[in-house]
Amino acid sequence: MTHQLTDLLDIARAAVQLGTRVLKTTAVQHVTAKGPKDVVTDLDLRIEQQILTFLKEQTPDIGRYSEEAGGDPARPRQRWVLDPIDGTVNLVHALPLYGVSLALTDGVRPLLGVISLPTLHRTYWGALNLGAWCNSQPIAPSSATNLAEAMISMGDYGTGDDADERNHVAVALHAALAPAAGKVRMLGSAAVDLAFVADGTLDASITLGNRDWDMAAGVAIARAAGANVTDTDGTPHNLSSRTTIVTAPGLTGAVLHTLRQATDGTTYP
Repeated sequence: MTHQLTDLLDIARAAVQLGTRVLKTTAVQHVTAKGPKDVVTDLDLRIEQQILTFLKEQTPDIGRYSEEAGGDPARPRQRWVLDPIDGTVNLVHALPLYGVSLALTDGVRPLLGVISLPTLHRTYWGALNLGAWCNSQPIAPSSATNLAEAMISMGDYGTGDDADERNHVAVALHAALAPAAGKVRMLGSAAVDLAFVADGTLDASITLGNRDWDMAAGVAIARAAGANVTDTDGTPHNLSSRTTIVTAPGLTGAVLHTLRQATDGTTYP
């Protein structure tokens, strides 16, 4: 299993490198609205096609699912999960926090992840029981234990049918974190958030959602690096979790306590 996972990690890194090359050398030509406060560009579609084609050639027996192209909605035993550009709105606005995010899942949890952040010249990767790296250097979460000194990222406000409910919780959480945490940030990319917790740049990340293409790669990397990854109630995170709470080990209790306070002790949503 370990040898096979190592081989698949190499394939994932090669796939993400294809997308990174496009992001570095090609400008956005077309931006199309695809929903409330959400867009897709021609680069999303181009990168997606290239990576999915490569993965099909390299691993024809493994399923594939991507944010734009979709795929089999069921979660087979093994499936690649791709976000061709995580943080597309950041890209469109020339905010340099975006990247390519690819994970391999087993139907229950992410097994490995690769995230490339080309404007920051960083590529992260990690896998179950193998560890995590950034640009070939091992990474680990921060040693923070004091919430009052911690820097915490929050996921974007929600869109879609349950947006009002999710955003009500998000506003309450911001109000609870403001006096309790050192700093609160909203960076606009789940891949960036989770990679930054994995390498200790951030001390925690809270996302009131768990879409596979957004979270799977970052969850795999953060967990492989040694961060705690849970649902709101503190149970281990998996693909069916409602939220994605990623923390330095010394902050898990304090972050979950603050989240419970903000939601009156109930589990989101």
